[in-house]
Amino acid sequence: MLDIKFIRQNRSLVEKSIKDRGLEINLSPILELSDNRRRLLAEIENLRAVRNKNSEQIGKLMRQASKAKKEGSSASQFQSEIEELKTATSKIGNQIDSLASQIKPIEEKLHQLLLTIPNVANSSVPVGPDETYNQEVRSWGEKRRFNFKPKPHWDLGKELGILDFARAGKIAGARFTLYLGKAAKLERALINFMLDLHTNSHGYKEVFPPILINTASLTSTGQLPKLEEDMFKCRDDDLYLAPTAEVPVTNIHRDEILNVEELPIKYAAYTPCFRREAGAHGRETRGLIRQHQFNKVELVKITTPETSYEEHEKLTVDAEKVLQELDLPYRVVSLATGDLSFAAAKCYDIEVWMPSYQGYKEISSCSNFEDFQARRANIRYRPAAGSKPEFVHTLNGSGLAVGRTVAAIMENYQQADGTIQTPKALLRYLGFSKIDSD
Repeated sequence: MLDIKFIRQNRSLVEKSIKDRGLEINLSPILELSDNRRRLLAEIENLRAVRNKNSEQIGKLMRQASKAKKEGSSASQFQSEIEELKTATSKIGNQIDSLASQIKPIEEKLHQLLLTIPNVANSSVPVGPDETYNQEVRSWGEKRRFNFKPKPHWDLGKELGILDFARAGKIAGARFTLYLGKAAKLERALINFMLDLHTNSHGYKEVFPPILINTASLTSTGQLPKLEEDMFKCRDDDLYLAPTAEVPVTNIHRDEILNVEELPIKYAAYTPCFRREAGAHGRETRGLIRQHQFNKVELVKITTPETSYEEHEKLTVDAEKVLQELDLPYRVVSLATGDLSFAAAKCYDIEVWMPSYQGYKEISSCSNFEDFQARRANIRYRPAAGSKPEFVHTLNGSGLAVGRTVAAIMENYQQADGTIQTPKALLRYLGFSKIDSD
């Protein structure tokens, strides 16, 4: 969430950022509500000042009346003025209550409108309406050269009997997958491999959070209200299936004030994830690329504003290391404003090479949200002992999407005989060097 003061002071910048994202949002209603709130608060403050002054005067008059009685003089002139001031003060109290009752609905409406304003893109983000304006930052690895026509992973999985989309459809519906035999072991091995790499080599603390999460958590990280149609909700409870571990892990520290010595906090979490993927269609929905249920290892960082962009670069490198260890060619692209997520100030996509597509497919998004999520989640830190709390910066990235990593291994490591070679990094997790039919 953007601070209303920031919007007021930087209206042109916010409007440009909204336009660069390809959106149309009128800030005038928000600023008008804010102005009305400020006016009412100023009126209340003035009335309280008058009430306080009256209270002081009443106290002074009561002391004078008491003194007059002790001296045997009449106190009636004081009592008359006291009653007048009490009546006036009571009316002021009613006015304050009336004005305060007007503020509450204004604040609620203002809060709801602020939730619809996307983050301001960092100045280093490429400007453009869609993914065609994304800029490649770097690439790694050599693309596989085959002396045969490579098959897509969904055909390889079906022929080997290790991926069954038809039976998964019978169990749950379209865009679910049944892993069998060595594919199931590969998925499990990758989860362990990724977690071990990030905790043992990159310094992340492993957590295993709840998978059912509430509205407050999803609002804190920016999924609600923007992305509600893309999520699965429980019918009878205020609970959703987690779309990503980013949500529960970031909310670990919701409504907390952290010490600067604790930062950066680095978490790695495995969770199953659930998304409707309402806008996906065509070839994108085949195989393991866009599933309603998928596994993911997520990296989350909570840090100071001064170090967040340095930590963003490090987080991206940490996610890349998974692909390097698996010897899978990839590239890193900086997303353009029109391709940036609602809450992100900057994002790198890591895209793995997929032979069946003859192109790169996203396997991780590494985002810096600056204080956008922290402001919604009320996560703050004290820069120094006794100092005023400030908002942290939050970051996250997939490290990696497990199903897409399985697909990339199957396609890049496939052999002419239809089997799949095991990446060397996974041998100790799997115990077999070749994926074939059981």
